[in-house]
Amino acid sequence: MGSAFDGIIDRFVLSSAEFERRLTAVRAEQWCWPTPCTEWNVRRLVNHVTRGNLNYAALVHGGSGAGFLRLRDVDALGDDPVSAYADSVRECVEAFSGPGALRQVLDYPLGRVSGAQALAVRTTDNTVHTWDLARAVGGDETLDGGLVAWINAHLAEIYAGLPETPTAADTTHRFFAAPDGTASPQEASAQARLLRTMGRVSAVSA
Repeated sequence: MGSAFDGIIDRFVLSSAEFERRLTAVRAEQWCWPTPCTEWNVRRLVNHVTRGNLNYAALVHGGSGAGFLRLRDVDALGDDPVSAYADSVRECVEAFSGPGALRQVLDYPLGRVSGAQALAVRTTDNTVHTWDLARAVGGDETLDGGLVAWINAHLAEIYAGLPETPTAADTTHRFFAAPDGTASPQEASAQARLLRTMGRVSAVSA
């Protein structure tokens, strides 16, 4: 029987490519525009995803959850955000493609998890932030249908054992936005359900 995490590196690569497709279309004046993540403008959102890739890679190389949190908001973009992002994706792929990396137990900030589960969380985060970026700059908001279906089908496995999850009623929402109600019949698509779960859709457009 297959695992929810089968092919997770390929899913991560796909989610990263989808984010990069929106990223390369960001215009110079848009970096300071607001995003659905109200604490971040476009640059801070892109930095969050880029720094996240680097921090996940560091976990594979023996990094700690404390170090992950300490570096969470440190600038990773420099003067060339697109190249910095692409480099972070390559670094993350290389780390998780190493021998035994997907089975390795990592010191993730929310608890010890396998490399495969950590990369599944990272892939989910990438997918949702792809929508955030597209919404912020007026880009294509349609997410990859395969990624959306996979996340919807495996939410329980992706966040299994973590004290903070997007769907837990008693979560503090320090790491994940609160669910944004239930999708109406007019919003019953798989993407709409995912976005509602992740606290999106009702957010104000840029």
